[in-house]
Amino acid sequence: LPNLLVNGASGIAVGMATNIPPHNLGEVCDALTYLIDHYDQLEDITLDSLLALIPGPDFPTAGIILGGDGIRSAYATGRGLITIRARARIEEMPGNRHRIVVTELPYQVNKATLVEKIAALVRKGRIKDISDLRDESDRQGMHLVIELKRGSQPHKTLNQLYKYTALQSTFGVNMLALTDNAPRILPLKRLLQLYVEHRREVITRRTRFELAKAQQRAHILEGLKIALDYLDAVIQTIRQSPTADEALTRLQTKFNLSEIQARAILDLQLRRLAALERQKIEDEYKAIKEKIAYLEDLLANPQKILALIKDDLHKIKARFGDERRTTLRLDADAGIDVEDLVPDVPVLISITQRGYAKRVPTDTFRKQRRGGRGVTGMSTREEDIVRHLFAAQTLDDLLFFTNVGKVYQQKAYEVPDSSRQAKGIPLINIINLAPAEIVTEALAVRDFSSATYLIMATRKGRIKRVSLDQFASVRSSGLIAITLDGDDELQWAKISTGHQDIIIVTRNGQAIRFSEKDVRPMGRNAAGVNAIRLQKGDCVAGVDLVQDDADILVVTLNGYGKRTPLRAYGRQSRYGKGVRTLSAKGMPVTGPVVDARVVRPEDEIMFISASGMVLRTAVRNISRIGRATKGVKLMNMRDNDHIVSIARLNGAE
Repeated sequence: LPNLLVNGASGIAVGMATNIPPHNLGEVCDALTYLIDHYDQLEDITLDSLLALIPGPDFPTAGIILGGDGIRSAYATGRGLITIRARARIEEMPGNRHRIVVTELPYQVNKATLVEKIAALVRKGRIKDISDLRDESDRQGMHLVIELKRGSQPHKTLNQLYKYTALQSTFGVNMLALTDNAPRILPLKRLLQLYVEHRREVITRRTRFELAKAQQRAHILEGLKIALDYLDAVIQTIRQSPTADEALTRLQTKFNLSEIQARAILDLQLRRLAALERQKIEDEYKAIKEKIAYLEDLLANPQKILALIKDDLHKIKARFGDERRTTLRLDADAGIDVEDLVPDVPVLISITQRGYAKRVPTDTFRKQRRGGRGVTGMSTREEDIVRHLFAAQTLDDLLFFTNVGKVYQQKAYEVPDSSRQAKGIPLINIINLAPAEIVTEALAVRDFSSATYLIMATRKGRIKRVSLDQFASVRSSGLIAITLDGDDELQWAKISTGHQDIIIVTRNGQAIRFSEKDVRPMGRNAAGVNAIRLQKGDCVAGVDLVQDDADILVVTLNGYGKRTPLRAYGRQSRYGKGVRTLSAKGMPVTGPVVDARVVRPEDEIMFISASGMVLRTAVRNISRIGRATKGVKLMNMRDNDHIVSIARLNGAE
């Protein structure tokens, strides 16, 4: 098989190959089978149809191929550059440190040379954040550990390694082969076609050779049959001949035999005259005639030769085929959009205080009645608690807002899918956060052109309105979403139409409702304006947008809550003190307000506690009572547990 088919082979059937990358054997066998099935319409076979079967090289060292332009160029023209990146992951270490673990290298990259190169870059100061480098590889696989200094940004260091070392390298494809006694650059389709033609030629010549041998043997067996049929006359002729040469001549003349047949009769052993041995000659003659008929039919029908090639390919794939090792990240370069391969389904995304994120289907948590204890929604470390839980679709864009006023962007499907009890992975693996940066709000955006404004609010009561399209494209290092004063933090972000009311609820139970038009649109770097006049020791606990005929759901630290019609909150001017929304007398029992959301009866709500317990219930199960009341028990809290976050599922998704 050619180098295109088998990793490590040095030659191909049509000549000697140079720089043909190794491929997955099963994929190539499928492509050759497809070519044979359409052999009468070779002109109609397109590159895209072959790319669907052979999407790219499959290197024995695995790794990740970036982009599809190089692959398409190589397959279309015989020349191309393929970018290969090592497989690396970022892991959290004690003491607010991280490490980079490399488990796969690009093809033909020497690990020892790579380690020396990284060490040299550290000594020269080109890469400053590496504190330790060691090789922990064993029989289980490669494990190159790169420990980073405290406070360093792992994504930045990993990008430097990709830039300055062979962790990201290119493979120059040059599919040069000798065909028709001349060196030629072969595209993929022609290379596969030449291989099929070569196999046809091999099988044809092999068949002709086997046919000649079979015919020769049949000729001898025919002579032996004549000798057995006239055995007494043959024996008498031989006995009456003075010499062997004379016997040869008399047999040819008397029984009309060829020289080969006559010699075979003279060489016949006496034991072959037994009845059983005579039957063996008859059976062999019958079998050889059937073989001759099969071989003649094979030579007369080229389609049967192609079918034989297909059978050989199926056997090769069954025996030697294996799973693809190299991951392809083609994006849209090869006409394949990653989003086309991702099902658009509703999911829940959770983020912990220590920055662990995960994605689970919304039906992971069964619906329960109000007052239940819930189920475990995440296995957290003792010092970690869940802070955010929100619904999204897998194809939504996620905007991550942080306490320092920055925003990052990522697709929802790029948040790893996990089980209900799993804690997820560090957000540092998803977005490029700074060491002291914490995600305080996350939004799922379906279409940046479908909404008009983004409303942002801070813990100290500042509010800002900005056009949503300013965040349609956020670079990997993030963008400034709001300028903060002093020790204030960005905590909320909501998408609005530009004509809605805003309701703000504070930790001590005050609430204010005002029109978003009271907040003029501002630039992306603006600091915003005052939204509510806070009393000493108070801060904002929840911000949402008012909907017609909806309720405001207020949830407290100890698992109490209530929903109240929004019409009970009259519109005021911005920067007022607001009205009471939670009974002050009941706060020793209920605890302060944790969050507040605008809900409808057909919605569902999910409560999540600091210990990771999650309860999902219908909004209609929550009592609808007056504005300045204590509320009812929503979720039974275990000792030292409390509610930290809620999420609304629109229309009971």
